[in-house]
Amino acid sequence: MVPLRPPHTMEKAILVTVDFKDGKAWSAEDRARELKELVRSNGVSTIGEIVCHRERPTPDLFIGKGKYYELVELFMKKKADVVVFNNELTPTQQRNLEKDLGDARVIDRTQLILDIFAQRARSTEGKIQVELAQLEYLLPRLTGRGIYLSRLGGGIGTRGPGEKILESDRRRIRQHISKLKIELKDLEKRRNSLRKRRKDAMLATVAIIGYTNAGKTTLLNRLTDSRKIAMDKLFSTLDPVGRIYALPNNLKILFHDTVGFLYDLPHFLVESFKATLEEVKEADLLVHVLDASNPQIHELDSAVYTVLKELGAENKTMIIALNKIDLVENENYLNRLKKEFRNCVLISASRGDGIDTIIDSISGILSGLVTTINIEIPINKMDVLSMIYEHGKVHKREDRSGSVYIEATIPVKLSAQINKLKLAFFS
Repeated sequence: MVPLRPPHTMEKAILVTVDFKDGKAWSAEDRARELKELVRSNGVSTIGEIVCHRERPTPDLFIGKGKYYELVELFMKKKADVVVFNNELTPTQQRNLEKDLGDARVIDRTQLILDIFAQRARSTEGKIQVELAQLEYLLPRLTGRGIYLSRLGGGIGTRGPGEKILESDRRRIRQHISKLKIELKDLEKRRNSLRKRRKDAMLATVAIIGYTNAGKTTLLNRLTDSRKIAMDKLFSTLDPVGRIYALPNNLKILFHDTVGFLYDLPHFLVESFKATLEEVKEADLLVHVLDASNPQIHELDSAVYTVLKELGAENKTMIIALNKIDLVENENYLNRLKKEFRNCVLISASRGDGIDTIIDSISGILSGLVTTINIEIPINKMDVLSMIYEHGKVHKREDRSGSVYIEATIPVKLSAQINKLKLAFFS
């Protein structure tokens, strides 16, 4: 067993990005830059990088022999602790890559993402989803790797619930996976019940989505005065967060902050987190936060759309929030972005710029969920009056003999309920 690293000692990593010239939108350099950011978000320092181009991976080492020896030499020279590949490795490739690296670990991008998830999960559901994803990733990698997987190094690629049961056989792990799936199903039933209660309470839902670190949590905080911590790290929000907000017409909406999307996110991770991402599919409106200061803004937009398509939510009504405009000095560039992205607003969530505009946009799109009524309510139906005040916006009130006359904007659902009471409506 590898001894635990002393407290506050930052692990050092060598990063490897391989480009296979497969026509993907992201260049090797862009992907290498994102990998470095993922590693930084995991609390690990990058002390060396290798970027190479190949036609295809080799079955034994993933990279060629020449690059492998270059990697070993760099690793020894820099005295690194871990090697992180920006691609998914097979168990055989991981074993072979580690042969000349002593006690070092070689992990791939998927394992790195799971490691970050393990640190970020706070809710019961989030922890279960992370554990399930880890086990499904590790299960096919158990053969011949028992010694490696039993090491409790406590470092990058070893966090989370995985190390508790990796000494167990495949059958026990499969049983544990089945148990976790049942727990998630139970939580899903509870969430569906909450969703029904929200509908009964006439809450419209707005899901805040976007690429990781685009500023979703900062926007939620700004919109709702939430105290949720926003960090300049990838995947700072893993568990879904909901905050109630009343629009100017008093229509109550529930903002959902969701887990950040990522380019080329492994399919099984999307599957594992579909329960959380279900809020995106069920929302009345999506607010897609894009980092306007990122030169890869179109690639980020495309990556988010890919995940939405996988969720079956690509046709949802959406507002594009071009965030971090305070970091963009070129006004012509911002004007160009406004033309390129339909139905967009320019905002700075950190400074508060454009927040009124985005609220107006949300109000306009959700205006179909409210209607204006003129109604006379008898004294014995004061519960109706209470509901109008609770869920709507009263513009005029006249207290009459035996009744109250009201002019108000209320949710369409409430109007339908009141209609059933056959009260006196006025045009």
